[in-house]
Amino acid sequence: MANTSERTLRLLSLLQTHRYWPGAELAERLGVSVRTLRRDVDRLRELGYPVEAQRGVDGGYQLAAGAALPPLVIDDDEAVALALGLQAAAQGAVEGIAESSVRALAKVVQVMPARLRRRIDALRAMTVPAGWDGPVRAGVDPGVLTTVALACRDDEQLRFSYTASDGRHTERHVEPHRLVCLGRRWYLVAYDLVRHDWRSFRLDRLTAPHHTGSRFRPRELPAADAAEFVRAGRDNLPRPYRVEVLVDAPAVTVRERIGRWSMIEEIDDEHCRMRMTADSLDWPTLALGVVGADFRVIHPPELIDRIHEWGARFNRCEKTLPSS
Repeated sequence: MANTSERTLRLLSLLQTHRYWPGAELAERLGVSVRTLRRDVDRLRELGYPVEAQRGVDGGYQLAAGAALPPLVIDDDEAVALALGLQAAAQGAVEGIAESSVRALAKVVQVMPARLRRRIDALRAMTVPAGWDGPVRAGVDPGVLTTVALACRDDEQLRFSYTASDGRHTERHVEPHRLVCLGRRWYLVAYDLVRHDWRSFRLDRLTAPHHTGSRFRPRELPAADAAEFVRAGRDNLPRPYRVEVLVDAPAVTVRERIGRWSMIEEIDDEHCRMRMTADSLDWPTLALGVVGADFRVIHPPELIDRIHEWGARFNRCEKTLPSS
């Protein structure tokens, strides 16, 4: 039997179909007794959900027709975090739950207060999918995310303070285009009105964004999409490690497993070449483990040492038996 919270959410999901559920059938679907079902229904009513009941042998339950569901009781930051988590899952971040995540995201947004729903809708619409790349690193203020997303959606000029990689602070005036989540970081793609060129800005280095009230006509981006623009800019940055590995597996297989993080070149039907740039050797080591095939490191030699370190650590792993 599921715990009380999980069961209550499941009950609410069934009732939201707005069909009439005979009590015995509903209890069977939830795997509980009719008495427990009555307690769960009472719990929903306490939360503000208008559940109607029909007594008698054929009695049952139904969510009141046309009743408005109570708003989701979460703050702004929690709403952004919830929507982003479900959106990441919907894009395939967790295998096997994409479809259910899409449904859950639609339901969650539906019951949000209008103010939050407007912000989340803007964030969803203005974010260009770039493939899941692991957990997003901390440091981005949810308020910054939604402020920038709204400016992108409304074609409204944006001003903000920006800190470059060398620590230099500048004030920026831009025409925001799209948000991109790539390489476990958030980026804003925008046309810089001072430098008269397209730029990408890391959102964790962006502070105090505010709308100017000035609208603009969108310009044509010099790339296929915003994700491609950010990706091209990242590839041109110096990276500590350029990895090249020969893999004893078909290119199509390796591409399915780690193609979103690397370049895969087919050698023949059973072998391929994997290239990747990274600021740490731990990530290529993990990716090669995901491949599930033998490989030979061409470059850099330090990668071999790191792989051996991981292997030695794994070999030292021992099973801990539970104490009796």
